[in-house]
Amino acid sequence: MKFLDQARVYIKSGSGGNGCISFRREKYIEFGGPNGGNGGRGGDVWAVCVDNLNTLIDFRFQQHYKAGNGQHGMGSNCTGSGGDDIFLKVPPGTQILAEDNETLLADLTEPGQRVILAKGGNGGFGNSHFKSSTNQAPRRANPGEPGLEMTVWLRLKLIADAGLVGLPNAGKSTFLASVSAAKPKIADYPFTTLHPNLGVVKAGDKDFVIADIPGLIEGAHEGAGIGDRFLGHIERCEILLHLIDATSENPAKDYAIVRKELESYSEELIDKDEIVALTKCDAIGEDLGEDLAKELAEEIGKPVTPLSAVSGLNLETTLLRIAQTIQDKRQKRREKPKLDDNWRP
Repeated sequence: MKFLDQARVYIKSGSGGNGCISFRREKYIEFGGPNGGNGGRGGDVWAVCVDNLNTLIDFRFQQHYKAGNGQHGMGSNCTGSGGDDIFLKVPPGTQILAEDNETLLADLTEPGQRVILAKGGNGGFGNSHFKSSTNQAPRRANPGEPGLEMTVWLRLKLIADAGLVGLPNAGKSTFLASVSAAKPKIADYPFTTLHPNLGVVKAGDKDFVIADIPGLIEGAHEGAGIGDRFLGHIERCEILLHLIDATSENPAKDYAIVRKELESYSEELIDKDEIVALTKCDAIGEDLGEDLAKELAEEIGKPVTPLSAVSGLNLETTLLRIAQTIQDKRQKRREKPKLDDNWRP
């Protein structure tokens, strides 16, 4: 299945049916009076979060969604039937934005959540609605309200517990493939990862989801390389694993480049917990890898873990550390006191 994380769709709710002008005309009934029914209500447009989707690929093939119109009212006080609602099924983590692609309308993060995007128009009143003691034969009816039409953007931000960041060819896909059942593309050239990949990792008795995004290069926030459009997929992560190539000529510079791009995208990414690891230590030897990790730690002011997805060096230790951090953060959120609903400042 092709990965698609952004889509632009046109939606239109149903128009309400017109009210009816009608009078009773039975042969043996005097003063029959008005009996025009009301129009039916137009259908609504809903967005529904479902758990069996992980991409917006369905919206590549259909971009127009229109709810059903309400039927017109009829004689004998028959109200027109309401129009059918229409449902846009989206994966967890989908944000719905207005046409300007900035105003957030809804954020659906859990299966079962739903939000109405466009309400259908009300049906018009038939002439029986206007009957009174002073107007016993009204000859007026209301038209139905038109439906709402608008263009919205759907933007998917993957729901992952941990995120992998680093320069292209830093070993992110190799790491993901070695710790999970995911099968990302792996090659000896940069930008082999063109779209985010997810993998479920088991560390001890804990499970968590890790996301691998395409590598960042200097100037990514200005559109260089693949750009920074995929950084949204790690905004919801609890922790970032920053991988640096041990065979690089200047690992400290590589670290600074990625951190600068993260900061240019969002300050929230900079504030997230981060584990820095020096990858491909099997290529230079474990002893030299440990020495380079110590030198890098002194330069960036953070502890650095020598790592190898091929030999398994410090792999289990890193995964346990990530799992523990995720568990601690979740526990803090559960313990955070909630304000009483009746509380007022």
